[in-house]
Amino acid sequence: MTSEDTSRTAHPYVGMWVTADGFIRQELLADGRYHEARGDRRSAYTGSYTVTGDHIDYVDDTGFTATGDIRDGVLHHEHLVLHREGDEPARHRDRP
Repeated sequence: MTSEDTSRTAHPYVGMWVTADGFIRQELLADGRYHEARGDRRSAYTGSYTVTGDHIDYVDDTGFTATGDIRDGVLHHEHLVLHREGDEPARHRDRP
């Protein structure tokens, strides 16, 4: 294991991130890869990512690029807002 592998393993952003409705789930893996599920599509998008400070650069396996930023423990990935799994805001239902 290289020192780069060690830093990735220990990186605080590794793990599962989800939208409030649970429809989009993005898993950042310790090896610099990610898997993004959308609804029933388990690996709708896959690719690699790099982290610089609180900024994430994504390159999916087709060459498409995207970015994200962590602000106050929330991942803002393009137009999406994702929370660490288990920290997502509670869904509110209208009550009569």
